[in-house]
Amino acid sequence: MKLKLNKKYLSFYYEEMADQELDLTLDLKKTALMVVDMQKFFLAKDGADARAFKAAGQWERWEPYFDRIEKITVPNNKRLIDCCRKNGVEVTYGRIACLKDDGSDRCLVQSTVGWNNILLPISNPEVAMMDDIAPVGDEIVVNKTTDSVSLGTNYSELMRTMGIDTIIVTGVVTDQCVAGTVRVLADHGFRVICVEDCCAAPDMELHDMELKIMNVVYCSVLECDEVIALIEEGAAKN
Repeated sequence: MKLKLNKKYLSFYYEEMADQELDLTLDLKKTALMVVDMQKFFLAKDGADARAFKAAGQWERWEPYFDRIEKITVPNNKRLIDCCRKNGVEVTYGRIACLKDDGSDRCLVQSTVGWNNILLPISNPEVAMMDDIAPVGDEIVVNKTTDSVSLGTNYSELMRTMGIDTIIVTGVVTDQCVAGTVRVLADHGFRVICVEDCCAAPDMELHDMELKIMNVVYCSVLECDEVIALIEEGAAKN
């Protein structure tokens, strides 16, 4: 399928490609979806993060992010997950979950002062994915104490063992765990697609800038409708 490059996400390095088309096809047996950190702790409007922001008097600043999650990110992830399951694309998940209750197994990135000081033991019920996009059956879920799913777990090894060479990435937050996952997957030799409207960041400027930085070199930035069309095209060829 030939797709027009989104000029919004072309950086200085690739501006000359603005009029080019992206020619993409998917071998569905070699393609997986990775949903990053779409957990109740971070995303539910009554979850731990939301409760903390409300208690600190910061809800007004954070509410647009939670609204995007509720109205755009989760619904689009559900559409994409449903499409993948229907057409035989492996659905996988990465989630933040430390094994030690005191968080002593967390990497420095997730134990620094501030918003990234994330203490989320695997025993906490809010470690679960949002209900509408929760894993089913034997879908792979890897637990991480790093930002990158593919650096802090055996995820890349699992995908290679299963014959996967293309990974579609969605989730939160765009400029941190999503970006970390995309970059390491690319360095591990996978072809990566990042789905813009299946991701979110608290600051849309950061969201857009990170996608602009990663596009072309680390991944192909596409919209949910484009990825669904690619999957349906791949299914029609089988």
